[in-house]
Amino acid sequence: MKARALIVDDEPALRELVAITLGRMEVECTGAPDLASARRALAEQAFDFCLTDMRLPDGNGLSLIEHIQRHHAGLPVAMITAHGSMETAIEALKGGAFDFVNKPVDITDLRNLVAQALKVPPQEGKGPPADRSLIGESPAMAQLREKVRKVARSQAPVYINGESGTGKELVARLIHAQGPRAAGPFVPVNCGALPAELVESELFGHLKGSFTGATADRPGLFQAAHGGTLFLDEVADLPLPMQVKLLRAIQEKRVRPVGAAQEEAVDCRILSATHQSLSELVAAGRFRQDLYYRINVIELKMPPLRERGEDVLLIAEHYLAALATEGEPLSLDEQARAALLAYPFPGNVRELENILERAAALSEGEVIGLEALPLDSAEGLTPYGAEGSGTGIGPALAAEAAGQAGAGPVDEPVTEPTERARLLEALEKTRWNRTKAAQLLGMSLRALRYRLSKLGLE
Repeated sequence: MKARALIVDDEPALRELVAITLGRMEVECTGAPDLASARRALAEQAFDFCLTDMRLPDGNGLSLIEHIQRHHAGLPVAMITAHGSMETAIEALKGGAFDFVNKPVDITDLRNLVAQALKVPPQEGKGPPADRSLIGESPAMAQLREKVRKVARSQAPVYINGESGTGKELVARLIHAQGPRAAGPFVPVNCGALPAELVESELFGHLKGSFTGATADRPGLFQAAHGGTLFLDEVADLPLPMQVKLLRAIQEKRVRPVGAAQEEAVDCRILSATHQSLSELVAAGRFRQDLYYRINVIELKMPPLRERGEDVLLIAEHYLAALATEGEPLSLDEQARAALLAYPFPGNVRELENILERAAALSEGEVIGLEALPLDSAEGLTPYGAEGSGTGIGPALAAEAAGQAGAGPVDEPVTEPTERARLLEALEKTRWNRTKAAQLLGMSLRALRYRLSKLGLE
């Protein structure tokens, strides 16, 4: 069966243009000149997509979007806005619109928009089960999963805010994976890691000879994300001059490679994130207010791990299961579980994973005890039950630092070259039999694997 689209506009010529364009995409179109006829059409038949003008004889497109959200949830609806009316476009997106297209309507933009809208997965109960990658049963995580499911269905820009280590990129990947662009590329970029002089070239690409070192044409990250999603991590770190160009690229859906005379169309969804407060940066003049409103159409706040209760134990169990090798199941004893629940985790989930990785590597048995957890003392918590220890590491980690095969006393740090040489010597003596090498070094096989991985010797 052909897909069906409802086109709501009081200009017969525009309805005809859209109908011809969509007809070539095997989409049947029904036209409506005003709100009343649009509502009647929606009541009489089912549609797969709706495109509405902002200004209509008997009202505006925003009220139609609200009507569709209330009575036809799941129907993607896009708004036609006057060129440059970004406030209207943002209002439509906040109201639940799938996307927007500027007047005069660009055929390529329209085709891209409709193609993405028709890929929107069915409403809950008809589509695949919700992704469970966001581990946790706390109310905050249940709300976050539901928000991810909802925002994945639209093309609205999403701003993900949260402390470092809370999983902002994971959420961005889930939004991409659960949306209509799942088959397209997901392109993450850490804006803070881009050299200031190369930011424009990295994002928009460049032509050969456009600057010293440009020996060939090179597409940018926007082009690489065409048909998919571009994730701008730590977007607050972009220089102010680049923020202006980014705003234009997002609004116009076009970029100009460095050295090019013409702009080129790009079709990608923009997701952004930062651990900083963008509103405070705007007030301080370090982030453009217009860009802030453009990328912050929908905001998702990542809860810190310390506010998620027993989610910490669920994450720990999941991660230990992933770390365990065949025949070596790992678990935490009661003291270790209690310590993890009490610890504030300033580094959030990322810190928890690092703690468990080290503990698993250094633990000799299948049960990880309190003494193996390298927790930093904080807010009165003494992870190892040792008053005034203040070392920030457990005995097992101290033993590792000393080198369990006699590398020296605790206050004599083991340098990476020394460690590498010691491991290689043991492996060569045992003809790279890791089990025998671990015995020779006086450590567990798991600890040896951990060290080899850290030194890139696997």
